[in-house]
Amino acid sequence: MKFLLVFDFDHTIIDENSDTWIVRCAPERKLPNGLRNSYQPGHWTEYMGRVFVYLGDNGVKEDEMERTMTTIPFTAGMIDLLGFIGKNKELFDCIIVSDSNTVFIDWILKAADFHNVFDEVFTNPAAFSSTGYLTVQHFHAHHCAKCPKNLCKRKVLKEFLDKQLERGVSYTQIVYIGDGGNDLCPVMFLKKNDIAMPRQGYTLEKKISQLAQNLSPVQCSVLVWSSAIDIMSYLKLLIKE
Repeated sequence: MKFLLVFDFDHTIIDENSDTWIVRCAPERKLPNGLRNSYQPGHWTEYMGRVFVYLGDNGVKEDEMERTMTTIPFTAGMIDLLGFIGKNKELFDCIIVSDSNTVFIDWILKAADFHNVFDEVFTNPAAFSSTGYLTVQHFHAHHCAKCPKNLCKRKVLKEFLDKQLERGVSYTQIVYIGDGGNDLCPVMFLKKNDIAMPRQGYTLEKKISQLAQNLSPVQCSVLVWSSAIDIMSYLKLLIKE
């Protein structure tokens, strides 16, 4: 009996958006209007690439970025939840699927010593160039019209489950924990026995309830959370059963 926990990162594990938090490193902690207004829907990764160039041009170094990123607060109750999952790893496989990037997530998990809680992290690959600039790439290519062009979380989840099946691992239940619009696509892939846990008051919860109002509800059960303690209470019930 094994459960798969799938976490989004921004506004789910951490209580902020890691990509907008990095702007604190910019001169006067803000971006020039031209750069801010250059974002085009569905092309966030390209936009962040330009932000990183701007930071690099202004002499912002890797260690300053890392110091800034590791001050992001975790969501209420999240430290307790991740501690609980870490103590029960024989029951839970745990992955992150996020539109952030490998460098940010790495820094934050390592600083809080939560690296060992997660089996895999699926996010946009990032690295520092020889000139000290942070660069970010698309996670993958996909053909899903609903998702931003760099990442379809449904595709990530499906490929992960297929790979696990080849290794002889199947899950009693998938628990999907997220908040954003790009979490809807993987939630719609979940089956009747699975559970979606959207964060209260965020886009994912609103989109799921819109579907229900339009009489095309998601197949899985839905349990809304406002503190990660709510998630921990549910997981404790799961492993008692």
